[in-house]
Amino acid sequence: MNRLVPLILAVALFMEQMDSTVIATSLPAIAHDLGVGPITLKLALTAYMVSLAIFIPLSGWMADRFGAKRIFRLAILVFVFGSILCAVSNSLVSFVVSRFVQGMGGAMMTPVARLVLVRSTSRSDLVSAMAMLTIPALVGPLAGPPLGGFITTYFAWHWIFLINVPVGIVGYVLSGIYLPEIQSARPAGLDIKGFLLGAVAAGGTMFGLSVISLPALPPEIGLAATTAGLLSGWLYVRHARSHPAPLLDLNLFRDGSFRAAAIGGTLFRLSVGAIPFLMPLMLQVGFGFSPFQSGLITFTGAVGAITTKFIAKRVLTLVGFRTTLIVATIAGAVLTAVNSLFTPDTSVALMSFVLLLAGFARSFFFTSVNALSFADITDKDASKATSMSAVLQQMSLALGVAIAGTILEVQSMLTGTQLQLRDFHVAFMIIAVLTLIAVVPFLTMARNAGASVSGHRIGTKEQSAAIK
Repeated sequence: MNRLVPLILAVALFMEQMDSTVIATSLPAIAHDLGVGPITLKLALTAYMVSLAIFIPLSGWMADRFGAKRIFRLAILVFVFGSILCAVSNSLVSFVVSRFVQGMGGAMMTPVARLVLVRSTSRSDLVSAMAMLTIPALVGPLAGPPLGGFITTYFAWHWIFLINVPVGIVGYVLSGIYLPEIQSARPAGLDIKGFLLGAVAAGGTMFGLSVISLPALPPEIGLAATTAGLLSGWLYVRHARSHPAPLLDLNLFRDGSFRAAAIGGTLFRLSVGAIPFLMPLMLQVGFGFSPFQSGLITFTGAVGAITTKFIAKRVLTLVGFRTTLIVATIAGAVLTAVNSLFTPDTSVALMSFVLLLAGFARSFFFTSVNALSFADITDKDASKATSMSAVLQQMSLALGVAIAGTILEVQSMLTGTQLQLRDFHVAFMIIAVLTLIAVVPFLTMARNAGASVSGHRIGTKEQSAAIK
């Protein structure tokens, strides 16, 4: 396995993860500077994810049409340009638009990176390659919270987005030198109607759910956008069933491994979207910590995530995808619920330890579920699978932010007061329950699902049980 390729591709994940964790830690400070509330500013988080959901479906088609390497390098440049726009923003509108531009770059960056990896890696090496792809990317969450908190506390938040500029330049140069030239395919013509329906479905639903709870906009706008999104989603399903080459191919769900990974991963990622939004806010608003202090605590989750990458392949070989995903899902839900027990009197060491374990569980989950998505997918369907997986991933992350913000807003309305610590506790408990539901698709999986990728072999008795 060529170890250099996943390390270079990880530049994309590094920038995205660094960016998301930096802005989450600095959210209260940015909101104050722009003259809006922290919950209102979640529109900027949602705008980025909406942009991803709109343009990700194009990533697979464009990679097949123009070449994965070329699209990957172009996406890096767009993302860096969006980062610069964020750094010079001086209003809520300009900041939201800049985040949307960033999302356009990110929409091509990460899915195409995974496509390059899948097409250049054998199935037996896929778990190791996915782990290597994620290791450098996890340096983003590791460095993001303390670095973002330090810059925001002692300098100005505008500087946090400029971190992406040198990283992006390095990634652009190295990808041009070392990434393989994957043969461009000749895909069918672009499904324009499907793209428009999918864009309204994803963008409308996520924007609408976010706006419903925004104090700056009438809730009617959110309800109208959500309704339009859901209606477009229904129309897209009808369109995809009759179109010979839909932009997002629903036939992928006929594969049992892909279906379980898609449904379970979507539900689990609700917490991954919600927690980076909730935790820094709770530590700063509920505990009175500075951005730098909250960043030093939350970064321990990334430490736990990094450690799993060195043993993920062995664990999957030993127990398989099904057992690993069930245990990781339950552990993630329980540890999310534990966050609701934190108070200002809780020791920093204990909170850090819980976040460390949570990062450990989530990393096992994502390494496993990302590899399982492609376990039984043919090479010709790889671009479709990367697009579908990425759309579901970003929609679930955005919905996690929207759900978390809605819970806080409803709690504040019910009590008639500003955000209190108990409001965050309620939010963590609800998110934990939603996370636990993600275990259901994995319970229905065969014990030997994805064995060609994990290397897990079951005995004769277990084979009989799996068949039954």
